[in-house]
Amino acid sequence: MVGKKMDRPATILKALLLLCSLTWVGGCSEEAVEKKEVARPIAWLKVVEADLDQIRRISGVLKAAETARLSFDVSGKIRSVKVNLGDEVKAGDILAELDESNFQLNANASQGQLQEAKAALVDAQNKFSRQKTLFDKGLVAKAGFDNALAELDRAKSGVKVVQAQLNLSRKHLADTALRAPYDGTITARLIEPSQRISVGERCFEIEGKQGLEISVMVPETLIGHLNKEKMFTASFPALPGVLLQTKVIEIGSQAEEANAFPVTLLLQQPSSSLRSGMSAEVLFTFEGQGRSGYQGLVVKVPPTAIMAGEGEAVYAFVYDESAGVVRRRSVQTENIINNEVMISHGLKPGEIIATAGVVYLHDGQKVSLLNVGAKKYN
Repeated sequence: MVGKKMDRPATILKALLLLCSLTWVGGCSEEAVEKKEVARPIAWLKVVEADLDQIRRISGVLKAAETARLSFDVSGKIRSVKVNLGDEVKAGDILAELDESNFQLNANASQGQLQEAKAALVDAQNKFSRQKTLFDKGLVAKAGFDNALAELDRAKSGVKVVQAQLNLSRKHLADTALRAPYDGTITARLIEPSQRISVGERCFEIEGKQGLEISVMVPETLIGHLNKEKMFTASFPALPGVLLQTKVIEIGSQAEEANAFPVTLLLQQPSSSLRSGMSAEVLFTFEGQGRSGYQGLVVKVPPTAIMAGEGEAVYAFVYDESAGVVRRRSVQTENIINNEVMISHGLKPGEIIATAGVVYLHDGQKVSLLNVGAKKYN
């Protein structure tokens, strides 16, 4: 019993010594193995300088720069139609004709009336000559001379009136042929032979060869930034990847729908793939002003590169290449356009910033740049 009692304290002592030795070994191990911080890989971007532009994309519709609705200047029955939808025509080509018989009769009648009026004028001139000779010799009273002169004036006026009537009849006769006003393409045909039509009734629509325009409605907040001859870029949903330059040629002076103003832009390059009536989008670019009032050059970064701080503080993490760490830096944001943040102060062109996971970074943290240097494999 005594031997067993003496063994128990020894056992406890041995256990304490073993525990102390393990603690000491563990402590020595922690001190001997120094923790080495692992460089965190980061997505990155080298910032570049850009203009503080404001870009607004406004939809519009293509239309021919030269277009017209054609109609007859006289009423009548269609005798023939010379063109069809889509036909190419030259200036002066006959598109359709009316039955001209009645107009020809009117012209003939006017021609006959003109001959009678001219004959009457000759008689009046002869009578006036006789009366003037007699009056100069004192053989007739002045009243007779005055009557001859008045009759001559009436005869002259009569000729002028009938001549005007003949000219009008001839014009009406010529108007029975509807002609193309310029080179172009027939985009609408609304008449058929034997159809009776009235003055001004639409018969055809024609588009000229002067190019295409884009009609857009510009909001009142932007109309003040526009002026004629200014150039903008246009895109077309039906032709992905096609970008063409346009020039402002018309600016409406009165607002129409939703306080927007009509604006017309002329395409500067021809494209055989574009047609009147297609959709278009104009990229209106204006010199911008930031929310702080700043105007000038900025750097553009993705929103994921920005971290919000207390109050209105905003930060970005700039890569320090010499130390291999990131530094938190305060920046001044101005605007967000096309999912890009405009920064006026705090970043310089050429600096590298972290673009993802910035909320998990801290000032002075050791990092490495993704896809830079030798690849590591497990």
